[in-house]
Amino acid sequence: MTKEELIQRLDDIEWEDFEIKEAKTNVPRNARETVSAFSNTSGGWIIFGVSQREKQFSITGVDNPAKIEQDFTTSLRGEIYNIKIMPECKKYKFVEGNVLAFKIPLSNKKPVYFNNPKNTFIRTASGDQRATQEEIDAMYRDQAYGTMTSRTVEDSDISDLNQHSIERYRDYLSRFNPSHRYTKFTELELLNKTQVVIQDRLSYAGLLFFGKEDAIQRYFPDFRIDLLEIPGTSYANAKTRFTFRLEEQENLWEYYFALFDRLRQRLNLPFQLSAEGFAIENYPQLEAIREALVNMLMHADYFSVGKSRIRIFDNRIEFWNPGSPPKSIEDLIKADITMPRNPIVAKLFRVVKLSENAGYGFDKMIGGWSSYSKNVPKFSKDIDSTTAIFNFPAELITTQIDGLDTEIGRKKVRATSGKTSGKILEMIKENREITIPELGEIIGVTERSIERNIQKLQKENKLQRIGPAKGGYWKVLDE
Repeated sequence: MTKEELIQRLDDIEWEDFEIKEAKTNVPRNARETVSAFSNTSGGWIIFGVSQREKQFSITGVDNPAKIEQDFTTSLRGEIYNIKIMPECKKYKFVEGNVLAFKIPLSNKKPVYFNNPKNTFIRTASGDQRATQEEIDAMYRDQAYGTMTSRTVEDSDISDLNQHSIERYRDYLSRFNPSHRYTKFTELELLNKTQVVIQDRLSYAGLLFFGKEDAIQRYFPDFRIDLLEIPGTSYANAKTRFTFRLEEQENLWEYYFALFDRLRQRLNLPFQLSAEGFAIENYPQLEAIREALVNMLMHADYFSVGKSRIRIFDNRIEFWNPGSPPKSIEDLIKADITMPRNPIVAKLFRVVKLSENAGYGFDKMIGGWSSYSKNVPKFSKDIDSTTAIFNFPAELITTQIDGLDTEIGRKKVRATSGKTSGKILEMIKENREITIPELGEIIGVTERSIERNIQKLQKENKLQRIGPAKGGYWKVLDE
């Protein structure tokens, strides 16, 4: 019979993943590997009494089902495995023989292994694979899910924090959530209330979010968030490995602005002003990407050897994160579940309204992006990583047709990258005394981006500053 026919015969099982074993007279030894793999990955069914030849299945039956069931369940609750496993058991009686089915649940105490940790297995495709040491380490960290970055850092204090980042955060809070009670706190009160500081020490989350680069590097020697722009639809067809790579930033708060600024440019958003002269930003695709970015920063496993990475191809944006959520993607999408890996980081983003109060923000990501591109983002998780893919609309994609590289998408990217400078000049022509923070708020980019573009315009002799920073004004030189 085929797999589909077998599933139909065992019709009261909700099939996810399964492994068949003949188990004619006893429990096969390789069932241990499957038990470990199912426990560590996403759960699944082990079926005794079925054989497989290529793609064909045959019911062969087990000779003594009561004994085999007893032997197997006893082994799951005995001393073979490092934890007790409680399976769901089913028995089927067919003309060909008896079939036993055991549902092995996903464990919340991973890694699950037999005899010693080297016998830790995970499920890949339809096979059992021995876990690498990195994967085993990730499982141990997941036992402390939500607590790792909430611990305090030995020999740390407030002097390890970047003062500019703290001031920038407080300014952002006062502008975008002015009614929040934290706006009335002193700096130290704010840091204590958000648990950046805990009993005069920094939390790991506080260090990562506001820390000085040198201080962060003491505890996270390779700390960085990567963003690469690849001119192609894959590394294989890219003419060069990348055309842009984001420079290193001081901490997570500074990374957020640098990453969002670059992602925003790539979306090629139309620029509109309200009657009051403020930027009109009602872009669901921008909200979707913002949510994906903040989601990545909140849920990253910063103790992993892997580093969070954004790759912008001609046809998509990929967010890759070390660390896997504690539940399946399907469960997280169905319900508003608040289970951040880094709860202090999540709170810091929520206070300034850069994150949803509940769940993983899937509704905002899915709804916002699909309304823009007609494509639903794709989410997937592995044993130690998570991926989110946002495909661009067809008209923005640079593709290869008959060996010729079409320039549709690339021209739009180049045009977008030059728009900030053009908008700056437009705003200055309307108000020569406009400030850098005002330019950033109206145009919708970071102050650092405004400063970089102004420096570029000054080098190109297109813009000049007349007088001091306070009391002076701008002069557009091509007037």
